[in-house]
Amino acid sequence: MTAPGWYPDARDPHSLRWWNGTEWVDHVGPPVAAGPANRRPMLPKDASVVNPYIWIIACLPFLPGVLMLTWHLEVRTYTRNGTLTLDPATIFSTGYFLIWGGLVFTYCSTVVLARFDTRRLVQSGVVRPFHWAWSFLGGIPYVIGRIVVTHKVAPRRGLWPLVVIFSAWGLYYVAGTIKSLAFMRAAFDQLGYPA
Repeated sequence: MTAPGWYPDARDPHSLRWWNGTEWVDHVGPPVAAGPANRRPMLPKDASVVNPYIWIIACLPFLPGVLMLTWHLEVRTYTRNGTLTLDPATIFSTGYFLIWGGLVFTYCSTVVLARFDTRRLVQSGVVRPFHWAWSFLGGIPYVIGRIVVTHKVAPRRGLWPLVVIFSAWGLYYVAGTIKSLAFMRAAFDQLGYPA
């Protein structure tokens, strides 16, 4: 025996009908609550959420990373008022400005490519993709947000761009740390400070 209660109506599955324990009565209840109206539809298994734009966004930070690795710092000093001083031109060399140019290029390209990436996701069937304007905060926030949204419509697909962009920025920071430490050691040696 089924306990008395409200159950989906056999004649209208969108409404509820009262079962008194032995038979259906004429009392019809409120409509059955549907799932959230704003839920994103799932993408087919063969639909890809990865496109060339997101790959370029993920790989762009390798540019300043490689420039950082190739930047050769030559420590120069000069004597001023009988004191050995570090020459500022040592830091502000051509390589320094190339690295800054690479960073600016990476930032601007990320914003433009994010716009194209969002448009491509909409064409692929993603409803309300992560907004491209988040790329103004940088590539990593955009890629993370994008993956959160695409994971809802295509679980476990399109995670590799996140790995790539973290690796690229990791290269930049590790190379920068190595170069900075080498520069500081050479500067202290030239200025006569003990290491």
